[in-house]
Amino acid sequence: MNGSKDPTLHQRILSEIEGRIVSGEWPPGFRIPFEVDLAAQYDCSRMTVNKVLTQLAKAGLIERRKKSGSFVTQPQSQSAVLEIHDIKAEVQSLNLPYAYSVIKNASRKTKADDKLDLPVGGLVKEVVCVHFAGTRPFCLEERLINLGSVPEAIDADFGAIAPGPWLLKQVPWSKAEHKIYAFAAGAEEAAALDIPRSAACLVIERRTWSSAGPVTHVRLTYPGDRHALVARFSPAS
Repeated sequence: MNGSKDPTLHQRILSEIEGRIVSGEWPPGFRIPFEVDLAAQYDCSRMTVNKVLTQLAKAGLIERRKKSGSFVTQPQSQSAVLEIHDIKAEVQSLNLPYAYSVIKNASRKTKADDKLDLPVGGLVKEVVCVHFAGTRPFCLEERLINLGSVPEAIDADFGAIAPGPWLLKQVPWSKAEHKIYAFAAGAEEAAALDIPRSAACLVIERRTWSSAGPVTHVRLTYPGDRHALVARFSPAS
C-alpha cells in the first residue's frame, strides 16, 4: 500500500471526491464512502484518506459525524443583509460552479401592483432568471427595471452578465430598501427551484433608487432549508 506521504495520490483522491461533490454527482446529504472503503479503493493508508476528508471538511464541502460517517454538506449562503451582493460570488464562495439561465426578458408597461412607485403605463423591463450552484437551482430572480432611469436596459439581453451586476455597472444607486420574509413556494417557484410546492423559501425583496428616480425592484427567492442571512454591525454611536 502507498504511504500517507504520497502528495500525488493525496491530490488525486482530493480532486476526485471534490469533483463528484461540485458536479452534483454526490448531492447534499450524500454519505461519502467510509475511510476503510476509500483506502481499499485507492490502495492507500487510512491516514491518507483521513487527511483528504479533513481537508474537505475544513473547506465546508463535507460534514464529519461521529459514528455515522461523512456527508456532503447543504450549501449555506451568507449574505450581508444591507449590502447589494453578487449571487455569482455567493455561489463561488461555496466552492460550487456558477451558472444562470434567463427565463424571461421583455419590456412592458407598468401595472398598478408593480413595486417601483411608477405611474401606470410607464415602461419597464421584466427579467426572470434562475441562478445555479452546480447542477441545482440556487435562487430565482424576478426583476423589474425602470426604463426611464435605465434606458439602456431595453436592448440588454443579459446573455453574458446577469441583471444585478449589469445594473451596478450602469447606474450608481443612492438608496436601497430591503424586505426579508418567509414564503411558501407556489407552482412557479417550485418548478423554477426544483422543490416541492409549499416548501419554505427565504425571500429578499430589494428596491434601489438613483438621482433619476427608481432604478429596480428585485425579488430573490431561495430554498429555505439551505440558506441563511448573516449581517455584521456595530453599536450606534
